[in-house]
Amino acid sequence: MNLKILIIHTVQYNNWVVNKYIDWLSTKSDELLNKEVISSFPTILKTLHHIWQTQEYWWSHIAENNDFDFASTSTTTGKEEIFNALRNNSRKLMEYVENLSEEDLIKNVKIDSQWFQCDFSKYEYLQHIVLHGTYHRGQIVTMGRNVGITDAPMTDYNFWNIYKDSEVSAKG
Repeated sequence: MNLKILIIHTVQYNNWVVNKYIDWLSTKSDELLNKEVISSFPTILKTLHHIWQTQEYWWSHIAENNDFDFASTSTTTGKEEIFNALRNNSRKLMEYVENLSEEDLIKNVKIDSQWFQCDFSKYEYLQHIVLHGTYHRGQIVTMGRNVGITDAPMTDYNFWNIYKDSEVSAKG
């Protein structure tokens, strides 16, 4: 397996798991999604918002369009808005990466922000996006348990691999 396939699988997994979470959380009440719990962010919905906002931030650097607008993304606060924004960003990110060459993936992108300066490859930033989302999705499961939501979907990478392989078999 080469780097391109590995990173494509990584963003495809991210897109799959984002959709699993949104499908799961779409069945929950606004009250539960907005119930305050001690965590990095005070509610499940605010944690999802943070995952989306962070994906948007990194997307703007990876795509080298630098169009991230913190103020604009901060005004997106409704459940459906956040769900749609996160779905759209995950799909956009996946489709973008699927069209990159390996040379594109190893290209360094320099970032000078108010928080840090770095100069890493696109694939390293992509790994960061997915790992960051995974970290916070784990928090969402724990937050959910604290408010009575106990039916989280199984979203380990291995389950995506099984899903992916079953999709290929079904088409073949």
